Amino acid sequence: MSASTFHVERPAIAAYQAAFTAEPRPDLAALRYPTLTTTVPKELVHRAAVAEVMLTDWQREDDTRFRVEAQWPRSHSFFTPIDGEYHDPLMVAETIRQAGVLLAHAEFGVPFGHQFLIREIALTIHPEHLKVRQAPASLDIEITCFDTKRRGGCLSGMTYESVIRREGRVVATGRTSYTCVSPAVYERVRPARVFAADHRPVPLTAPTAPQSVGRLSPADVVLSPIGHSNRWQLRLNSRHPVLFDHPVDHVPGMLLLEAARQGAAAALNRSSFLPLSITTEFKRYTELDEPCFIEAHRLGPATPGGDERVRVTGHQGGGLSFSSLVTAAPDSDC
Repeated sequence: MSASTFHVERPAIAAYQAAFTAEPRPDLAALRYPTLTTTVPKELVHRAAVAEVMLTDWQREDDTRFRVEAQWPRSHSFFTPIDGEYHDPLMVAETIRQAGVLLAHAEFGVPFGHQFLIREIALTIHPEHLKVRQAPASLDIEITCFDTKRRGGCLSGMTYESVIRREGRVVATGRTSYTCVSPAVYERVRPARVFAADHRPVPLTAPTAPQSVGRLSPADVVLSPIGHSNRWQLRLNSRHPVLFDHPVDHVPGMLLLEAARQGAAAALNRSSFLPLSITTEFKRYTELDEPCFIEAHRLGPATPGGDERVRVTGHQGGGLSFSSLVTAAPDSDC
């Protein structure tokens, strides 16, 4: 499928203009564009809300390389600007996630209904190009796919690297690996209880203090205090409009990334937190109906005066669910 399918061509604009004026207007020339910008269909990025779609276009370069366009709003209900100055780095992760799903469906032929599981996602941020400006951020993303795997002629997984540029300058880079399975396979690998009509997440727990985990609103806190320093229960608010954009039978990966970010903020004692990188490995599905416990351990800089590092892990049922390494600039540089 070509991205041009979603372009609105220039003649439609001409017809509209002719309908409301019988005489030419010189200032209309400034409004004439060959195409109009719109988001890609929400179904191609697994979002229920059009407002949560970051991608606007894509183009195939060859069998493994693609160009994707995206736009970030100046403000967002959940991906709030850091210190009112920087776009949220977790919006980078969501943009990269959407790009991988888009290409799977639109370019690699993965049918709708197949389930995706991210195995690994690694982000590196360049804050100097992440600043919020007077207009939304328009982004160009180079994506290179490799290690593609197929089962029965259908894509079953791949790894892709992303380079996000803004006006030619690199904003972030990323590396992501995922698998995708058919509905029949998914039903076999998941517990039967998660498909039951009465399947529910654990009861909603109280949030820890927002400022202690780098958030402004209690509604966006995903950690609950349990009386131990730098250890929490994962807080699951299934009514959250962004983290739970649509019904799911397991904890979304983006929620676990947010838990890693919040855990690192708490370990570093930063009320406003801008990570420079996050590398996360997802070991297994994190279930909604079992408590998951998050721990953060400050590792310190790898070299004297270097970036701070925090290891954040999630455990459920005695097993490791995910592990993240979060880095941040030294406190004096934040």
